[in-house]
Amino acid sequence: MGQQETVATSLADTVCEGIGAALAQVDADLARRYPGDPGTRQPVHTVYVPGDAFAADTLRSWGDQALAALDAHAPDAGALAAVLGLPDALADEVHDRVRAKLVREPVEDLRIDFEDGYGPRPDAEEDAAAARAAALVAAAYENSTAAPYMGIRMKCMEAAVRDRGIRTLDIFLTGLMEADGLPDGLVLTLPKVTYAEQVTAMVRLLEAFERAHGLESGRIGFEIQIETTQSILGADGRATVARMIEAAEGRVTSLHYGTFDYSASCGVSAAHQSLDHPVADHAKAVMQVAAAGTGVRLSDGSTNVLPVGPADQVHAAWRLHHGLVSRSLARAYYQGWDMHPAHLPTRYAAVYAFYRGGLEQAAARLAAYVAKAGGDIMDEPATAKALSGYLLRGLDCGAVDTAEVARLTGLTRADLDTLAGRPAATGV
Repeated sequence: MGQQETVATSLADTVCEGIGAALAQVDADLARRYPGDPGTRQPVHTVYVPGDAFAADTLRSWGDQALAALDAHAPDAGALAAVLGLPDALADEVHDRVRAKLVREPVEDLRIDFEDGYGPRPDAEEDAAAARAAALVAAAYENSTAAPYMGIRMKCMEAAVRDRGIRTLDIFLTGLMEADGLPDGLVLTLPKVTYAEQVTAMVRLLEAFERAHGLESGRIGFEIQIETTQSILGADGRATVARMIEAAEGRVTSLHYGTFDYSASCGVSAAHQSLDHPVADHAKAVMQVAAAGTGVRLSDGSTNVLPVGPADQVHAAWRLHHGLVSRSLARAYYQGWDMHPAHLPTRYAAVYAFYRGGLEQAAARLAAYVAKAGGDIMDEPATAKALSGYLLRGLDCGAVDTAEVARLTGLTRADLDTLAGRPAATGV
């Protein structure tokens, strides 16, 4: 008693050592390619504003317009629930939190657009707009009016617009450096990527900028927009998006699905271009598998049906948008694009209903897992990781509060980070 029993084995220690040596490169490759979640907040949406339309008050203006739409078309919890089909038990909490969010932080991620939303302009005009964008973004971070994430979408790496896109990016980044340096929430978007070599070119471009300013190598990351069939399946029959993640050399932060460009490239007629079309589901499934475990986030696209006009038209557009956002959330696409201020009420309503609706069940399952209490569902570590990630996302966007998660689970934010396999929370 008290002594470890000796058990019989047949293999010499050298066998295990040999296998370890043989798999050392595989171990290193897995660690490099699949580092897991970066542990930072992911915004629930991205708002695109043309470069010439962006102003110092754009964020507040979007919030005010969204509040006006909510007050006009769903002024109370009952009205919002009736329009969107929210359960009565969620209606008050969702409506109150949506309204508070629109007052406090209406936009989580803003992209100043110099691509399709801006179009071709004289060089002097785009130069001035890029410099102005940098000054406005720097000022927003300086006076604490910035969104958690802000940046630009440049023109793509195709020959016709490549030089113009590079110049705009250079002007924007240089302007930020001359102001107060690059903000932590800086995000850059590279659109219409078709070949992995275009991603490599973006990496070399950012390396050159970092060297020019004495920045740490890898300081500047970027997003890739998936808008063409070639970005999903290459001419060689391989999944191009996986090659693009590799070509980014650790700099790619997310993949954004481009609803209308991708649908058009597949030949889908305009009337049927939507987030829930089968070609969209296929592309996003490929993106999801390619990005899994890499630390690269995913974003869905947008709907172009705007909530404007008479009440019945606004309500119809809201139901469509709410349904699409809810569908994306269920499919683990936790971010999407919003095209109009009146999309914000239904973006947050869908997000908050998603996290609040599953809060008690997720908390109970996680608490039981931690306590090894069993219950009618036997969860594994991977499920506990997903449950923790779900609660963390709800906390990040304001759908749930730290106190209620602690009350329901007995866990702290640090506990959730550990269970989710995230580094400790670092703000944005």
